[in-house]
Amino acid sequence: MASSEVNNPALDPDTDTPDDPSHEFAEFGAGCFWGVELTFQRVVGVVKTEVGYSQGHTHDPNYKLVCTGTTNHVEVVRIQFDPKVCPYTHLLSVFWGRHDPTTPNRQGGDVGAQYRSGIYYYNETQARLAQESKEAKQLELKDKLVVTEILPAKRFYRAEEYHQQYLEKGGGQGLKQSAKKGCADPIRCYG
Repeated sequence: MASSEVNNPALDPDTDTPDDPSHEFAEFGAGCFWGVELTFQRVVGVVKTEVGYSQGHTHDPNYKLVCTGTTNHVEVVRIQFDPKVCPYTHLLSVFWGRHDPTTPNRQGGDVGAQYRSGIYYYNETQARLAQESKEAKQLELKDKLVVTEILPAKRFYRAEEYHQQYLEKGGGQGLKQSAKKGCADPIRCYG
């Protein structure tokens, strides 16, 4: 390992802790983080979501830099959840249902390494459950290869404030989306 990698904080594990010690973190990359965040905001038992960048090699990246494709960061959603209300396996089900895990470095029209599919775990139980869920998804998809990476959560860099809860705030077109728990309305609950 090069000396620049040894002292690179971007490569360190995410050592943040949830606001409540009885809660856990989960982290997913599944395309543009705006819609992914809104999907997880609606899950009962999710107490907080933040969008940001992880898994790259550049310390303290910003959106413009990540979009150049030179940092190897993923647009991620970091979730704080109450495992007594929402098991990690439920979050994995939401993740698999939210995106196409067979397209390398792309989700729909969004193309680039920052849009890759990934599960970034915080403990060995999460790692095992993530791997088991990936194997089940691969069986379900048969001939299509699931390209989702499963790696330890690295340092989380919170995205700029305007990205946080972007669709709930109205996004770029002023069309506010509901983040209400369990929301099922097809228009207000798009995401």
